[in-house]
Amino acid sequence: MDEDHTTEQHRYILVVDDSEDMRDLLQRLLERAGYRVVVAEDGQASLTQAKLHHPDLVLMDLSLPDMDGWEAAAHLRKMPEFRTMPILAVTAHVSAREEARARAAGCTAHLGKPFDTRVLLQEVARLLQAGE
Repeated sequence: MDEDHTTEQHRYILVVDDSEDMRDLLQRLLERAGYRVVVAEDGQASLTQAKLHHPDLVLMDLSLPDMDGWEAAAHLRKMPEFRTMPILAVTAHVSAREEARARAAGCTAHLGKPFDTRVLLQEVARLLQAGE
């Protein structure tokens, strides 16, 4: 990996959400903050995109068609290259039980929808810094 990939401006974030509007919103928000963004519309596509782009962080919706976010996170954690990569669940599943389920599946952190964009960006920065 080249040195530029570790600078904040070159950090890759994979956004996984079945809503095109949410993918677009997150992509614009993160790109404005200086990140490079790759998107996927379902769990299976998230695995493909992760293998292709080796993101530094994944924003994972949990309710996805095909393979849901819990299953996708668990699959990512089984791959050696993604065992420690931060996965932030960005989801409408906000109960304590659902948050525990997300963490058990391999998510590092949990953020409920709707979210405050400042809080999202702070959590992204925190997770990327912790993952260094």
